[in-house]
Amino acid sequence: MNELSPVNLTNCDVEPIHIPGSIQPHGCLLACNVSVTSIVRHSVNSQALLGVEGDLNGRDLASIVGHALEHDMRNALARTPEGTRSALLFNKALPNGRRFDIAVHRFKGNAIIEFEPAGEDIAKPLELARAMLTRISALRSVDRLIRDTARLVQGMLGYDRVMIYQFGQDGAGKVISEAKRADLESFFGQYFPAGDIPVQARALYLKNTIRIISDANFERIRISPQFDPSGEPLDLSFAHLRSVSPIHCEYLRNMGVGASMSISIIVDGALWGLITCHHYSPRTLSMAQRVAAEMFGDFFSLQLTALRHKQSLDAATAARDALDGLLRAAVRVEDINELLRERLGDFGKLIPANGLAMWLDGKLTLSGNTPPADAIPGLARFADTVTEGGRVWATHKLSDVVSGADEYAEHAAGALVLPLSQRPRDYVFLFRKEMVQTLEWAGNPEKTYESGPLGDRLTPRKSFAIWKETVHHQSTPWTEQEREFADAARAALVGVILQHSELLADERAKAEVRHRMLNEELNHRVKNILAVIKSLVTNPVEEEKTLEAYVESLRGRIQALSLAHDQVIRGEGGGGLQDLLEAELLPYRGNGTTITLTGPNVWMDARSFSIMALVLHELSTNAAKYGALSRPGGRLDVTWDVDNVGACDLKWVESDGPLVSPPSRRGFGTVLIDRSVPFDLGGESDVQYHPTGVVARFRIPPKFVSLRSVRSQAKPAASAFAGSRSTAHLAGIRTLIVEDQMLIALDLEQILEDAGLEVLATVTSSAEALAYLERNLPDLAVLDVNLGDGNSEPIAHALRARNIPFIFATGYGDDGIARTLADVPVVRKPYSREAILAELGRLMPALGQH
Repeated sequence: MNELSPVNLTNCDVEPIHIPGSIQPHGCLLACNVSVTSIVRHSVNSQALLGVEGDLNGRDLASIVGHALEHDMRNALARTPEGTRSALLFNKALPNGRRFDIAVHRFKGNAIIEFEPAGEDIAKPLELARAMLTRISALRSVDRLIRDTARLVQGMLGYDRVMIYQFGQDGAGKVISEAKRADLESFFGQYFPAGDIPVQARALYLKNTIRIISDANFERIRISPQFDPSGEPLDLSFAHLRSVSPIHCEYLRNMGVGASMSISIIVDGALWGLITCHHYSPRTLSMAQRVAAEMFGDFFSLQLTALRHKQSLDAATAARDALDGLLRAAVRVEDINELLRERLGDFGKLIPANGLAMWLDGKLTLSGNTPPADAIPGLARFADTVTEGGRVWATHKLSDVVSGADEYAEHAAGALVLPLSQRPRDYVFLFRKEMVQTLEWAGNPEKTYESGPLGDRLTPRKSFAIWKETVHHQSTPWTEQEREFADAARAALVGVILQHSELLADERAKAEVRHRMLNEELNHRVKNILAVIKSLVTNPVEEEKTLEAYVESLRGRIQALSLAHDQVIRGEGGGGLQDLLEAELLPYRGNGTTITLTGPNVWMDARSFSIMALVLHELSTNAAKYGALSRPGGRLDVTWDVDNVGACDLKWVESDGPLVSPPSRRGFGTVLIDRSVPFDLGGESDVQYHPTGVVARFRIPPKFVSLRSVRSQAKPAASAFAGSRSTAHLAGIRTLIVEDQMLIALDLEQILEDAGLEVLATVTSSAEALAYLERNLPDLAVLDVNLGDGNSEPIAHALRARNIPFIFATGYGDDGIARTLADVPVVRKPYSREAILAELGRLMPALGQH
């Protein structure tokens, strides 16, 4: 940035941070011509760091790095598209013996090579990242994912503070999760102004998803020459060593930060937020650590996207159900207007709202929190001006566009207008009440005109004290998805109303066609969401038992389709029938049941494999809910064979379960079982609901199946474990966890919370635990025996003094437990959910003694 440019609010937004002309000092940089033969630019510290002498520009690259390493660099560049992340070469030696981690990429006609002193063995950070990926892949809620990730990143990288930072619609960011050093003030819940991250910096975060500042006081290392013969600077958009804006370094110093790292969170191609790390002294990460963090950030973005799409899918399903009910009623009545007035509340099921108003044929119907009745005609006249062409319109701050709306903002601060006719006339208004917010900003969000140490320009604020702002007269914003739901409802309702207005009997059939078309469109949208989830979460985990029934069913179908998709991609365009059965029935081999699978090695093509994945999933879940797999002692026998014409006959027989009766209604799952094979494969299906158990037969035509090389048939697989014991007796028990390993603590928290226990606190040392017990009394405790340099014996004695029962959890033998505590129950690590809950259950009689 030209230091003589006038001071104005756009200084930060025009600073060319991608072409700083310099790098950070913890590495060096060479830029070569496009053929990667000759050095055309270098950072001025290259000679000292690489151990070479003389001017580097114009020299052959091989004379510096050797022919073998030059060959490796060429190969790395060949497999990396231009304008993307760098290819990496770890622990490479120069001819003089010095070893470096090297990053290479091509951009705008230059081959850019970055050298950093070789770091630690790459296995440790990558293995830790892998463990973290496993951890977050098991999380099934956005809130839990965000909460745990800050702790995981801090544990992996050791920064003093890690924050999850989400951008709002106005560009400002809010800290929604934080893990920090105990003595630091908290930034949780605070807002940071949009100007803290300028526009061009946000664009770079989409290109290069990780940014490191090793020392906020670093000395910039100049690139020589700064411009090529045509006057172009070197674009470092994808360079790890890229120097950082001095404005941003001043901003960090004003916060007391000595080093930082940011990882982009990208959702649906947009910058959703950042994982931001602060350290209060200089901190340099090795290339392996940086790559591990980058991989974790990418997976976190995918997992967040998947969970958000699942939320959208649930909302879309609920909205479709509400609209379907309204449309089914609409096609059967003569007075459509009266029906719409009676069913006004259904619009609140379609889109969350605090109040509803319908202005139809000049008559008003109200429900919930709304503006005064005499204000609605004025709103209808306003709606005439903003819904041209029948489009949906919405605002979360009605007082900004409608005069006098501030008078009733407490009850109706935001509005969504849904036209019920093509011409401006009839409307449904959805209202949301005022949401008064007190925003806590990290310092006054208004930047000030000051001259800073770097010259006359806009200076970063120096005060980060809490600055509060109270926002009135606005509601929760309407999301893009809610607008889409409203538009789908508008299209359907306009069609139905038109059908009724024509008063022709044959129009009822046309309305039903429009109804089906709408359902097909909504189904199409749902399938798109499913496709996104399936493509992002390629290794779905076993579903949790505590999910509501409809979510569990939906997730199971997604997993069945995903299993089929993965097998088709990896398995020569199909998959084995027995492999599919094993996968679908694996979750139920622990209920005290017996499952046998008997048949030859039948291979199914892609189409039949996908169809049978859904059918067998429905049969398995039904058996687990209502049939032979629903209680101990039940039995399932699945047999199959290939007949003389090549067709596969499969028989599913349940026995020794509860009494069975035919379903009272044909839901989606029943229809799927009965019709999928005949309809999609041209085969046969027959399902009988005998009192002794379900018997189902399927015949898959020869063109979809084949016999592969024979393998040994599966032996009867009797369950080796009893069904999981109910944990209702543990609900509400307040628990203290003492564990110094972060990942183990998180795992234990999840087990206990899923079983209904309340985790009061998780502490990592005897000192913390004893201090906690001075102020709080848990119902019971789980103690890790060895805690860093000490053990939990003092905690155990303190608990006994307070008559609080507890158990030990240890990966060592009994040697670490004092003789005076030998009677305390011990669970060996790694422990299972069943083991830890069983031991806690045995403590229940002692809970009444304190």
